[in-house]
Amino acid sequence: MCVRYGRHLDHPRAVAYYQATLANAAAQNDDRHLATRHLAMSESAIGKPSTASGESWAAHYSPGRWAHESGKILSRLGDLDAAEEHLHIALDVHGLDRRRTRAIVLADLGGVQLHRGAPDGALSTWEAFLDCAADIQSAKVDAALKDLTVRLPRFDALPAAQELRHRAVQMASALPS
Repeated sequence: MCVRYGRHLDHPRAVAYYQATLANAAAQNDDRHLATRHLAMSESAIGKPSTASGESWAAHYSPGRWAHESGKILSRLGDLDAAEEHLHIALDVHGLDRRRTRAIVLADLGGVQLHRGAPDGALSTWEAFLDCAADIQSAKVDAALKDLTVRLPRFDALPAAQELRHRAVQMASALPS
């Protein structure tokens, strides 16, 4: 259904959204070729100005949100260098319109950095995540926080990890059950 509906869209952000959705589905299905093809089409669309009249339902799908989604897709595909680059783009170049979104991108970036073999970078990014996530009520932030409490014990030999784990446990214990 997504494929049929997406064929008739004319707003670039809507096209980018649908192509990224298809890329994400292909990546989850381990179809690198199809995921890469749809991701490229999504990238092409997000960079185009709209010639359609009126505002699109996909107006929220900004270049920053696209960069975040692309980073997650690239991470699933195992292209960690490109994933980290896209997540930095989401944070630095295009910015993000909400603190909640920024926190989630930081959590994802820390995970990519950890998979790249850069625990110091991951710890630094996760510290920024904890700073940003304070007092945010969100299922996605809560899930990222719980994920962090599971990952951090592997690094207990590092004092920075111990401090982060303590903060993460305190924040997680304050979550509604």
